[in-house]
Amino acid sequence: MGTSTCRSGLSAAAIALRELDPAFATIIDAVDPLSERVAEDRFAELAASIVSQQLSVKAADTIWRRFEALGPVTPEAILGHAEEELRAVGLSGAKTRYVRDLSLHVVDGRLDLNAVDELDDESVIEALTAVKGIGRWTAEMYLIFALGRPDVLAVDDLGLRRAAGWLLELERPATREELAEAGKRWSPYRSAASRYLWASLDNGPAETPEAASR
Repeated sequence: MGTSTCRSGLSAAAIALRELDPAFATIIDAVDPLSERVAEDRFAELAASIVSQQLSVKAADTIWRRFEALGPVTPEAILGHAEEELRAVGLSGAKTRYVRDLSLHVVDGRLDLNAVDELDDESVIEALTAVKGIGRWTAEMYLIFALGRPDVLAVDDLGLRRAAGWLLELERPATREELAEAGKRWSPYRSAASRYLWASLDNGPAETPEAASR
């Protein structure tokens, strides 16, 4: 799936974060320049997030390449595939249902990915989590990586909590409450703070289990 990058916004956030929380200086110095990844294909980004849930990066990449090889990653194309075709590329039965439910939501207009720009963060999360297999964590990642929202902090993300524990000198991962409290002083740049914290671990977002049994 295609992505674009932009350094200027993240650089400005880095300057602000140094002032808001001097502890960030060490992280920023270590990982800058850090490109801001923004997805170009919003639907494919959501489909990929479902495909990759609870998988290693390597396994997720392998299945995603097979999924893309079926044809265009569009709602209509996915609905045109039989469940057996989707299962054959490595999707579980649950994920097959989830990508089809996502496709149905887009096709019938319940989820308009072009209109979410007009919604606030919580309204976007509400709209996305109406799709089976998409929980709050996935919606928060979408806000950061597909919509480029600047002030999102996924307090349930395990990687962020590990990195925050180091930043806060806790000698253990931060609790979600401790991360949320620390995030207050990083606002309105909590998305950039998240990117730097992930980068400090040489790691990407570390998903916690979604409510995939819905």
